[in-house]
Amino acid sequence: MRGAPFVRTGRRVSGPAAVLLAAVLALSGCGASGEDSSASADRGVAGAQQQKSGKAGAPAADAERPERTRKNPKPSATHVIRTASLSVEVKDTSKAAANARAAAQGAGGLVEKETTERIDATRESAHLVLRVPQEAYDEVLRELSGAGKLVSRTSAAKDVTDQVVDTDSRIATQRASVARVRELMDRADKLADVVTLEGELSSRQAELESLLAQQASLKDRTTLATVTLDLVEPETAAEADDDAGFPDAVAGGWHAFLTMLRWLAMAVGAAAPFLAVAALLAVLWRLLHRRRGAKGE
Repeated sequence: MRGAPFVRTGRRVSGPAAVLLAAVLALSGCGASGEDSSASADRGVAGAQQQKSGKAGAPAADAERPERTRKNPKPSATHVIRTASLSVEVKDTSKAAANARAAAQGAGGLVEKETTERIDATRESAHLVLRVPQEAYDEVLRELSGAGKLVSRTSAAKDVTDQVVDTDSRIATQRASVARVRELMDRADKLADVVTLEGELSSRQAELESLLAQQASLKDRTTLATVTLDLVEPETAAEADDDAGFPDAVAGGWHAFLTMLRWLAMAVGAAAPFLAVAALLAVLWRLLHRRRGAKGE
């Protein structure tokens, strides 16, 4: 049609494009109502396209209907983050840790972290962080609890279904917003408009990547449960003095005798140089004394 405000020639921005450009730029200052503004821009794009094609009716009415009046489909499943902490006393830490690794990997999970340290000369402990599928969570907990003497056990579950649905919705809205800005960049020919739209696209793309990271984190935590396991060996009971028998007394006396001999040997070794010098001086003195006696006679 002649004189229509949205007929394009060359690379110049038409009337509707200029209106959309102004709407996009206005969205950058409306953080609190970003989704409502994006929905308004969507309705503006839909209205402009239908006016260009000369079609109206049900699609236009559906595009102009507010987003909050549309019924969102109910989520098909719940999303729950499960965590547990176990402290178990075992006879052999190395063997129990190997069994825990096998239990997690056998259920389709993995060992996220493992630390082993020695408590004293005879005892050691282990700290493991296991990630197991949600469906095997209870079975793995029962197996780990039965590895030895259960000292403590805590578990928690957090329903994040609303957060998952909200994140998915925001990602869809943000993707549509990024697509709209790219479309306007393709239609703009002025340098100032291109620079402004590039800044807006970079900001929206960064927000989209942040939302995608949140989505990935939620998926990981709701797919795999986290189990923190502490394994420790029991303390060795010290023997009382009054329970010692004759063999223990003989062993203790022999140990004391050997210790005394060792100290005497060390003392003799330390005094040996001085004793050698003293013996040499005594021999010289006796020789001189004999010579003097012989001369006197």
